Amino acid sequence: MLALAVVLPLAGCATDSGPPDAAPSASGSSAVGGTATAAPEVRAQLRVDGDIRQYLLHRPPAPAADGDGDGPKPLLIAFHGRGADAAELRAKTRLERAATARGMLVAFPEGLGHGWGAGAQATKQRPDPALDVRFTETLIEHLVRTERADPDQVYVAGFSNGGSMALRMAAERPALLAGAASVSGQLPTGSAAVEPSGPVPVMVVYGADDPVRPLAGLPSPPPDPEEPILPTRSARDSAAAFAAAGGAGEPVTREEKGYDRTVWRLGKDAHGGDRRSGGTVQLLVVDDAGHTWPGSTVPPPEGFGPVSKALDATDTILDFFTDPGPGH
Repeated sequence: MLALAVVLPLAGCATDSGPPDAAPSASGSSAVGGTATAAPEVRAQLRVDGDIRQYLLHRPPAPAADGDGDGPKPLLIAFHGRGADAAELRAKTRLERAATARGMLVAFPEGLGHGWGAGAQATKQRPDPALDVRFTETLIEHLVRTERADPDQVYVAGFSNGGSMALRMAAERPALLAGAASVSGQLPTGSAAVEPSGPVPVMVVYGADDPVRPLAGLPSPPPDPEEPILPTRSARDSAAAFAAAGGAGEPVTREEKGYDRTVWRLGKDAHGGDRRSGGTVQLLVVDDAGHTWPGSTVPPPEGFGPVSKALDATDTILDFFTDPGPGH
């Protein structure tokens, strides 16, 4: 796998920096992108499988000169939805503000064709269905090496198709992650099915009134001439699949203000070995919410349904990553 990275300061978040004429290999000591000249926000490039992939990187504030906060940092990879981009997800979620305030690195990768290969089925745009999985793995490895990301504190999250991509990473690479969260995303099924393969804390946040990809799943999606829309299982079945892979017992559901929370406690010996313990899988079904990010101040597209204000999905997800045990 060839990885090549160049980090450039952001002049404008929506402006791509062109591919470099020449740049050092990311595996060499001369690779640019470390913290020596770290700007708070950069647009960066990573060459994977011959493609130059883009991502936005947000760094936490630099520690005080006499502080001890320059150690390894938690890393969050955040996947945008189908038809969107990194800047759109950043504006909708404000994940970079909340996460960097907690000392986390946040990377918003750009999907090919404004989408992600969240399923295991080959498509015209992605004849290799594992392409985006390898891109994410390489991005994590690169940020561990160049940004001092903590390999024991790597998280993924996403919205819609990006939420399904986060679930795919958790399903297929559980040992790589300390946690995953999906908003309005479900596990693919049918010929694109993705099955969880090991224990990892997972949170699924879903609108009870989602008109785009219903809470009960989308087994027969409409055709799309560009790239097939994946069939998915229900939000509850998606969460339950991770619970089963983690050796969880029976779930407990309780009503909270504006949403229902279902919690599966992962098996005693299943949750990440010595690295992590006491984790859960959680499903939050949000009342009066559509195919939207709860708590967002950005109006959703027409036909996506309402945005719930009963829950701030950004803080809820980050709190879960910090403490993936039973919900309060």
